[in-house]
Amino acid sequence: MTEQTADQIFPETPVRPPFDPELVPVLEAVRQALPTFTAENLAAVRQQTAEGFPGMDPVDLTVGGAVQVEERQVPGPEGAPDITLLILRPTAEGAPRPAVYHTHGGGMVVGDRSFGVETFLPQVAEGNAVVVSVEYRLAPEHPDPAPVEDCYAGLVWTAKNAAELGIDPERIIIAGASAGGGLAAGTALLARDRAFPRLSHQILICPMLDDRLETHSSRMLDEEGVWDRNSNLFGWTALLGERRGGPDVSPYAAPARAEDLTGLPRTYIDTGSAESFRDETLTYARRLSEAGVSVDLHMWGGGFHGFDLVAGHTALSRASVATREEFIRRALEA
Repeated sequence: MTEQTADQIFPETPVRPPFDPELVPVLEAVRQALPTFTAENLAAVRQQTAEGFPGMDPVDLTVGGAVQVEERQVPGPEGAPDITLLILRPTAEGAPRPAVYHTHGGGMVVGDRSFGVETFLPQVAEGNAVVVSVEYRLAPEHPDPAPVEDCYAGLVWTAKNAAELGIDPERIIIAGASAGGGLAAGTALLARDRAFPRLSHQILICPMLDDRLETHSSRMLDEEGVWDRNSNLFGWTALLGERRGGPDVSPYAAPARAEDLTGLPRTYIDTGSAESFRDETLTYARRLSEAGVSVDLHMWGGGFHGFDLVAGHTALSRASVATREEFIRRALEA
């Protein structure tokens, strides 16, 4: 397959819904801080992501001492390097707790084990969960299947060492946002197909699921929003190279391609109405439901990609976060 240019893939720009007015000032600031991803600026974006975005305070992973922070080097996939896991446990003693296994976002090309993990910190601080976040290898230096296989290797290690980590092995949730949501979905497929470990839930936050870029929403943002069609093309091409969009892409890399969605865990999945991943998210949720999976689906009108992660003060973000946190609370109690 010959690699296509953006102009060939996106000859037209479909109409998009409006952004929520309260989100617009935040979106403008994010657009200034986070340019469209390209090979030329990837190193700079990685550095900025590692250092944190302007105006965002650094996260105290210890939550004032309520959380024990540990890092472990554990075996990666067969024949591959070891991987690093960030392990967050309540300081207070207690019975084995559910685990949230976290796969970070970043378009398959940026981010690290601590990126986005703050979403689940309150549950650790309150003594309700253990969080394990995996540092998977990034594309394009490490293309598919390296990222998803790293995620699966870390999940297997976590399940096999549940007793040492204070985890109930029957209650392991996998969760991720954006590319991390896609990797969580792909890892859940691997866990089902390899019959280990059994996952109780998957939490897919605005997930990156489909490399084909054929949906309305995948084409409707051009130099708009947080993750537009140009960044999306770059991310998928970094992961898959010339295979992107062609017939030889694994469903573990692009879960929208999975033909069989039976046997997957109960699913929370959400999206904004004005983001690139909207349509693939809605389709995946419908297909999961048709396959007999219990699905909680939420689409937030006017939301751009990751809006509730960067604009927490807005009404739409508060509603989204509260809805997700309530699902997480119920999942941890199940």
